[in-house]
Formats: sequence, structure tokens, C-alpha cells
Amino acid sequence: MPPWVPRLLGMIVAIVVGVFAAYHVLGRLRGLIVILVISLFLSIAIEPGVNFLARRGWRRGLATWAMFLAVMLSLGLFIGMMVPLIVDQVSRFVDRLPGYVDQFYAFLDRLGVDVSGQRLSDAVSGLDSDLGGLADDLAGSVFGVGQRLLDTLLQLLTIGLFTFYMAAEGPKMRRAVCSTMRPERQVQVLQAWEIAIDKTGGYFYSRALLAGIGSVVAWAVFAITGIPFALALALWMGVLSQFVPVFGTYLGGALPLVIALLEGPAKAIVVVVFVVVYQQVENYLLAPRITARTMSLHPAVAFGTAIAGGTLLGVPGAVMALPFAATVQAFVGSYMERHEVVLDELTSDAPYDRDDTPEE
Repeated sequence: MPPWVPRLLGMIVAIVVGVFAAYHVLGRLRGLIVILVISLFLSIAIEPGVNFLARRGWRRGLATWAMFLAVMLSLGLFIGMMVPLIVDQVSRFVDRLPGYVDQFYAFLDRLGVDVSGQRLSDAVSGLDSDLGGLADDLAGSVFGVGQRLLDTLLQLLTIGLFTFYMAAEGPKMRRAVCSTMRPERQVQVLQAWEIAIDKTGGYFYSRALLAGIGSVVAWAVFAITGIPFALALALWMGVLSQFVPVFGTYLGGALPLVIALLEGPAKAIVVVVFVVVYQQVENYLLAPRITARTMSLHPAVAFGTAIAGGTLLGVPGAVMALPFAATVQAFVGSYMERHEVVLDELTSDAPYDRDDTPEE
């Protein structure tokens, strides 16, 4: 046996063992890695605001706290507006529940389904033996929900801590990373970092501006129409339509439509017309001007990117996918050399005849 064969076999075994160990370690640390990725995204998103305040004499830590306070106040306002809406609608649903039950019984009666009192009594008596098990299941479900809420709260606090230090210590963190590289590599890394900050921050602030404009317009329309909780519904529609990729517009308009249906068909028609008209105005008038210098992704690319991000990381991945794709597109475009495209029917939007090509 040649002497290099045992060394080669040893290297292969070591590589296989290393890959296997790395796979299991990364699998165990997946939650921490996701938290770090989300924290990095959020720190990049708020860094333009932190840099803006730092250039005006604010200490970086204080500027980061100010951005955190602004974000928390916005979230608190949104949640505070939505809680009374939810409580009121649940209360109204409970009050109307007997009427809904009577309508359901009448519908079943027209279908020939027997819903007499004796049948209902027999069905209920058959469930007596299962009440104990049902109570145990409900208790376990309540405990599980409480544990999930506690885990979610701890994750949010961890994300907030990492985000704060990544934003407040951004220059120091970049110096530590660049100190391990050659100068020409440092320039490339810093350029990529700057593109990421510009695109992610631009995405966040442009979406916030569009959400604010949409919320104000929707508030005015809902208030004039007489829909209850007009401001809360407007905030819901504005936030979801901008920060939930792909389906945000439909989710944002669904709740105002349901509330309007409870008030009357005419108000529901007004909501549908407003959502459709405003969506066209936003797509063709507002969004191109506001996002012209922040993100320029083809709709198909944005759709596919959002699906890929959601598949990998769920809802946070779907939200982070668009600025990530814009950052990659801008970074690749800054290094990719482009040439003039030849005139051909395959590259022309208008009808093109090869015989019309001028001879050289």
C-alpha cells in the first residue's frame, strides 16, 4: 500500500466526522442562529436612524435607545388600538351568537337534517364520559400556550438585546471583523455592509412612510363611511399591507371588510372599492417615487424570494427576504460588467422585423 493512502483515508474519515459533528451542532444551535440573523437584520434596519442622530452630536448608545423607544411606542400604539377592537368584536359576536345559531338550525332544517331537542340531548349525553379527558386536554393546552408565550417573550428580549448591541457597537464590530482581513478585502466587505445598510434601512423607512400614508387615507375613508374603530382598522390595513410580503394587502383589507359587513353591505362595498382603488394609486403613483432609491425588485423575484424566506425561517424569513434580495442584487450589480444588447425580436418589446436591421 502506498504511504499516502492511509493519510488520505484518515483525512476522509476526519472530514466525514467533522461534517457530521457540524451538522448536529448547527441543528442544536438553529434557534440561536435564527435569533442572531433577525437581530442583525433589525440592527441594520435601524442603523440609518442611529447614524443620523450620531452625526448630530448624539452619543451612539443614546441614539440607539431613541430608535428603540420610537419603535416600541409605535408597536404599543398599534397594539393599544387593536385591543379595544378585538374586545368589542368578540362581545358583539357573543351577543349575536344565539341569532347565528337559530339561522344555522333553520338552514339545517331546510336541508332535512333533524336537529330536534331529543337528538341534541342524546348527543350531549354521549359526551359525558369524555368530559374528564376533555378537561385534561384543555388544561394541557392552556399550559402549553402559556409556555409558548413565555418562550416567545424570552426570544423577543434576546433579540432586542442583540439588536441593541449590534446597532450601538456597529463601528466597533466592523473594525473587529475588518482587522482579520487584508486592506483590499476590507474595502469589499465595507462596501457590501454599506449596501446592506442602505437597502435594508431604505426598505424599512420607505415601507413605514407608505404605511403611514395608507393609514391616514384609510382612516379618513373609514371615518366618513361610519365604520367603527376607523383608526385601528386603518393602522391594521396600513401596517399589514406594507410589512407582510405578497399577501399583506389582502390580509390588511380583510378585517375592515368583515367589520364593514357587520355594519351593512353598502359599507362593505365602499371598503372593497377603496382597497382596490388605493392599491392601484399606491402601485403606480406613490410606491415608485418613494422606493425609487431604495429597492427595485421585479414582482416575480420578490414573490419567489418571499416564499423562499418563509420556507427557511417562517414569517421573519419572509419579511427579511426582500431587503436581502435587494442587497444581493445591488452588490452583484456593482461588480457585474454589462454590455449593450443587440437588437433582435427576442429582446424587443415592440414587434420587430429582422429585415429592417440596417446593414453594416
